[in-house]
Amino acid sequence: MEPGRQRENPPGSGEPESGERREPSAAGEPGERDDTLKNRRGDGGNEEITSKTENTQYEEELDPRIQEELEHLNQASDEINRVELQLDEARSSYRRILTDSARKLNAQGSQLGACIEKARPYYEARRLAKEAQQETQKAALRYERAVSMHTAAREMVYVAEQGLLADRNTLDPTWQEMLNHATAKVNEAEEERLRSEREHQRVTQLCQEAEARVQTNLTCSIQTIHFFIEHKSKVVQLEERMAKVKTRYSVALRNLEQISEHIHAQRGRIRAAKERNRARGGRSSPVGAESEGVIQAGAYGGAGWGQREKAGSDSMSVISLQTIASDLEKFDSVEHLGNLSDVGSIIGEEKEAESERGFRVDDRIRNQHTNSLIFAAH
Repeated sequence: MEPGRQRENPPGSGEPESGERREPSAAGEPGERDDTLKNRRGDGGNEEITSKTENTQYEEELDPRIQEELEHLNQASDEINRVELQLDEARSSYRRILTDSARKLNAQGSQLGACIEKARPYYEARRLAKEAQQETQKAALRYERAVSMHTAAREMVYVAEQGLLADRNTLDPTWQEMLNHATAKVNEAEEERLRSEREHQRVTQLCQEAEARVQTNLTCSIQTIHFFIEHKSKVVQLEERMAKVKTRYSVALRNLEQISEHIHAQRGRIRAAKERNRARGGRSSPVGAESEGVIQAGAYGGAGWGQREKAGSDSMSVISLQTIASDLEKFDSVEHLGNLSDVGSIIGEEKEAESERGFRVDDRIRNQHTNSLIFAAH
């Protein structure tokens, strides 16, 4: 070896380099090294912590539609409970009145046995009277329309007559045609008015006769069965109201199911995106890690700390072997092997191995650079 020349320590060999002085270990150095190791070891699980934090934040941020549908659900549930109580009360009252009526009917026998059958024509007549009243209103509207058409047609006739009287010497065919048309309109409107008036009178008379006949003949039966009919109609109304509220309740439940399916699908898409990013080698930036760890994470495409350390150690070992081989070739090993017969073949094999290692190192560095560019592009 040449005097004054020191062997270069290969990177990664564990010894301090020649250009740097090793400072004495301070009291806080082990703690700093432990913190660094913790930060580096924590990089591998940082993705799980980040995913858990995102899932927690995602679960905490509820969809506003859920709150709205839950309010609708609570309102519908309260209304269902209230209507069910009213329906139970009405049914119990209805059953009580029905039981009392049945007991009274059985007690009185033939006197009140046909009260319901006798009162039924009255309510049937009331239904028919209501329909007749509606028809009466329609007939009144038709009558009013016919009257207005009749008035307008008479005004047209008056205007046509005045036009004809203005030109006594000449007979204008236009005024004559207008007069004929207005006269026909007057006749049609008069017929419609008379027909509507007769229909209105007929329906009104039928309605009045039906109500008068039922009220005069079946007054006693109507008064006896009045409460029964009213409670029955009340029960029917409450049942219809209950059906509507239950429909609202089912709609709110269906909306909640749709929102739940939407949220599950969204979470599935988020998980699939994270898995795709993990498969492509991408990961989020480490929290609290050093800048060196971030740079190494970008260079190695999101691999774990163990994989990065393994790749670094491989590259360092290759470089150290290359340095040792060059030193041996330059100094001790070549002089020592000069006495052997096959020294030329050994030196040639070492040179070929060294060139192969150099090609491998160049290929590995090139692949690492390509991976870092691909990761940066993603």
